[in-house]
Amino acid sequence: MLPDAVMKQAQQEMLDWRGTGMSVMEMSHRGPEYTSIAEKAEADLRDLMAIPDDYAVLFLQGGASLQFPMIPMNLLRGKTKADYFNTGAWSTKAIEEAQRYCEVNVAVDSTDNRFTTVADKANWQLSDDAAYVHYTPNETIHGLEFHDIPDVGDVPLVADMSSTILSRPIDVSRFAMIYAGAQKNIGPAGLCIVIIRKSLLGDVLPDTPKMLNYKTHADNGSMFNTPATYSWYLAGLVFDWIKQQGGLEAMATINKRKADKLYYAIDSSDFYANPVDVNYRSWMNIPFTLADSKLEKAFLEQAAAEHLLTLKGHRDLGGMRASIYNAMPEAGVDKLIAFMQQFERQYG
Repeated sequence: MLPDAVMKQAQQEMLDWRGTGMSVMEMSHRGPEYTSIAEKAEADLRDLMAIPDDYAVLFLQGGASLQFPMIPMNLLRGKTKADYFNTGAWSTKAIEEAQRYCEVNVAVDSTDNRFTTVADKANWQLSDDAAYVHYTPNETIHGLEFHDIPDVGDVPLVADMSSTILSRPIDVSRFAMIYAGAQKNIGPAGLCIVIIRKSLLGDVLPDTPKMLNYKTHADNGSMFNTPATYSWYLAGLVFDWIKQQGGLEAMATINKRKADKLYYAIDSSDFYANPVDVNYRSWMNIPFTLADSKLEKAFLEQAAAEHLLTLKGHRDLGGMRASIYNAMPEAGVDKLIAFMQQFERQYG
């Protein structure tokens, strides 16, 4: 979802952005009108996340998936090994891509428990010679989320925050790099944001293309080539909307309350279940199953009739999945819970 207020503002500005006679989609990305949009978006993001000055903020294309190879290309920096946490489907994809460029040590592996929990830190197998440690704070498919930043010592920490960024405050200084596909909490698809310590820019693998070198984009204000201008503009509207809601502290309060409500409804029932360790349950993506899987089709059909949409679980897991990102109003969660209770009375 995108916030209604953001979509209404975009609608109002669609044909004429602030008296220019142009849609944002028609502007030159190097013109003063678009430059003002881009600069404000970056400034608002820096303000929201309290991003230190020694970090570059990049607005890139290719989604989070393009970051999977770009990270080893840019961050190995003369080393040949990197540590990865494997805690879900997106971690797995990141590992598969990194293995093309370096030795990957899987320091944390949750495959044996079907990505429902994370081993105690005493059992992590961190390397002494890793160039960086990569993890995915929130796994959208399995609904597993870290609620604390892993302590990996002095090794640069890299996080795929595609589905948890802007849901709460974080200490950016704890990370060497954060990256996030836009289409969860930032804006529409087409954009990927990278927040990277400037001291890590420039020392890339030989033959790394210019377009895959973070320094290229940092040196050119994310405009080495034509960026995803409209997605960037909409992201800026979302950043402004979050600030109007009270910033990330306010978003954290709302998001935790939404998640707590839905988990309580699931846990209070014998009709529904969530498999994830309570210490690692996601605020953003909540998978749940029915006691009788044969009722899933009826659940989805009746939910859709109530305008409760996209609740079908991932094809690899089945069941249901409620994604309750920032833009999902609390009333939407309340409506889902009421429907779940009504469905249980009907079929339980």
